[in-house]
Amino acid sequence: MNKVISSTLDKLGIEKINTGLSTGAKWVETKGSVLESVNPSTGEVIAGIKTAETGDYEKMMVKAGEAFREWQQWPAPKRAEVVRQIGLKLREYKEDLGRLVTIEAGKILQEGMGEVQEMIDICDFAVGQGRQMNGIMMRSERPKHKMYDQYHPLGIVGVITSFNFPVAVWAWNSMLAVVAGDVVVWKPSSKTPLTAVAVHKIIAGVLVENKVPEGVFNLIIAKSSVLGDNFLEDKRIPLFSVTGSTRVGRHVAEIVGRRFGKTILELGGNNAAIIMPSANLDLAIPSIVFGAVGTAGQRCTTTRRVIVHEKIYDDVKSKLTGAYQQFEKRIGNPLESSTLIGPLIDKSAVNAYSNAVAEAIKEGGKVICGNKVVSGAGFESQTFVVPTLVEAKNSFKIVQEETFAPILYMIKVKSLEEAIALNNDVPQGLSSTMFSTRLDEVETWLSESGSDCGIANINTSTSGAEIGGAFGGEKETGGGRESGSDAWKAYMRRQTVNVNFGNEMPLAQGIKFDF
Repeated sequence: MNKVISSTLDKLGIEKINTGLSTGAKWVETKGSVLESVNPSTGEVIAGIKTAETGDYEKMMVKAGEAFREWQQWPAPKRAEVVRQIGLKLREYKEDLGRLVTIEAGKILQEGMGEVQEMIDICDFAVGQGRQMNGIMMRSERPKHKMYDQYHPLGIVGVITSFNFPVAVWAWNSMLAVVAGDVVVWKPSSKTPLTAVAVHKIIAGVLVENKVPEGVFNLIIAKSSVLGDNFLEDKRIPLFSVTGSTRVGRHVAEIVGRRFGKTILELGGNNAAIIMPSANLDLAIPSIVFGAVGTAGQRCTTTRRVIVHEKIYDDVKSKLTGAYQQFEKRIGNPLESSTLIGPLIDKSAVNAYSNAVAEAIKEGGKVICGNKVVSGAGFESQTFVVPTLVEAKNSFKIVQEETFAPILYMIKVKSLEEAIALNNDVPQGLSSTMFSTRLDEVETWLSESGSDCGIANINTSTSGAEIGGAFGGEKETGGGRESGSDAWKAYMRRQTVNVNFGNEMPLAQGIKFDF
């Protein structure tokens, strides 16, 4: 293991074998088998986690329930002050935690740092939420009556995160939830458990200094065979926020829905960029390339389809090809500043990449460039692939699916109407964008007859969402919303209040009930 990695682990308190359960500042000695975290760039084991067992989970849930009863009584601005201090602590550890994200998830260093910045940003956002969880007053039809709505904490919130944003998505959910008065149980991806351990070690001092009850911030690392459907079935958890595939999300929704629990689902994306003849290509090409290639195509918001008007198709194809042909020499160790493209998370992801390109060819697609697994010195892990550009049709079965890899399908259209129809003609509905300088096209795209996605952009990438907006999508993307805007409402229960401050009891709708 090189010195940079060893130093990073030491600074973050990551040991050779780590315990897999924390209730905030305290760590509980777990009794399960050891889960090894593997560096996707090298295939080497970074460190291990002694996983939790069912008995460990039950003890944690008892502690979480006790903590909620106290935590919900804290004034919201006081809860927000804890989050403010967590944000300061994350600033202090930004470089080390960002580097660990790069080591464990394979993101390039700039993206690792950017992920921690997202955590800091949502802390800042949530601090203001502590004084902004407002209901509204409605005018009553009855004399001397007042009617308003208000929001109360839900309870224990389960947060299940994916490898591609191993810490930011936890922060999106947890900072909003704890300011709302909830407590959190976090089950991270088994592919990136060390980042979760590091986060809990970073925030522990803040929790102790502010006398935050043990059980407000909980972390549990366990095998799915130990903590799977039984986790989702637990009636003590009224809300689950889950990031993952559409298949996983459907399974979660069915189990949690059967007991009338709530879900925030952030699932698959099949995001398209439309390029119209009036587009500024100097703006469009870099935006699309970043969206398609960033994080090695492993973002939910990755640009997977580029829908191009026939008048400029050849020009766009030429410019994208020129950009893509530069990438093979920029693939490498994500810790190096010159690297633009790191590894896929594991060999199964590489197989998915290769199979998707083969399927596109089988269906009639044409590979313009890419379609290669990188080998040789420095690439022994066989997890590095060359970004691939494929001419295809939207109707191809493989184009209708999300492949978590840097594959971009080029699709030719004759009109704006056809472009919008194809954008919407996939099962997913997360992010979308259009490049145009015509007002009529822009407003049509953003109208009710335009994009059907949760995110609709103009002249910018499908990727790289800011925390200030509500993040999520429609259709098989799950319908949930996280992060900014009024997403906080999902972590609270809504209550309508009627107050009669008079001495009579008039009934609504003018009903008379005399006796």
